[in-house]
Amino acid sequence: MAVKPIPDGYSSVTPYLIIDGAADAIAFYKKAFDAVEILRMDGPDNRIGHAEIKIGDSHVMLADEFPEMDIISPKKLGGAGVSIMLYVENVDVVFPRAIAAGGTQVRPLQDQFYGDRSGTLKDPFGHVWTVGTHIADYSEEEIRERAAASMKNAG
Repeated sequence: MAVKPIPDGYSSVTPYLIIDGAADAIAFYKKAFDAVEILRMDGPDNRIGHAEIKIGDSHVMLADEFPEMDIISPKKLGGAGVSIMLYVENVDVVFPRAIAAGGTQVRPLQDQFYGDRSGTLKDPFGHVWTVGTHIADYSEEEIRERAAASMKNAG
C-alpha cells in the first residue's frame, strides 16, 4: 500500500504555532476551544519539541520557542505575523469561553457583512484568533453591497 502524501485527518495547510509556554498553551486551547491533545514530544530543557492538538476537524501543530535556532514566538517578535480563523458550531458559546479562559478581546463578537458572526481575540501567548460561525450565505455582489453599506455607516 502506498504512503499517502497528505496523512489521513490532515489538511493541505496545517498551522504550526511557536509558543513561549507550549504546555500552558495546550491547556488554554483545551479549555478555550475544546482542543484534544494528539501528540506531545518533549524536547530539551523541559520544552516541548513538537505537539499536535485537534480543534474540531483540524490539526494544529505547536512547539515551544527555540531562540537558539531562530524559532521565536509572537511574544519575542512583538506581535503575531498571522492570524487563525476558527469556525465553530456556536460562536456565542466558544468566544466568551475563550475570553474567560484568558484570551483578550481584540474585536467584539458581532454579525459581519459577509455572513459570519465572529469576534477576534489574542490568546495569552500572542497568537490572534478570529472565532466565528457562518450564519448567512450571500452572493459576491451582495457581499460587496453589504461591505459598502457597512463602510458608509462606520464613517
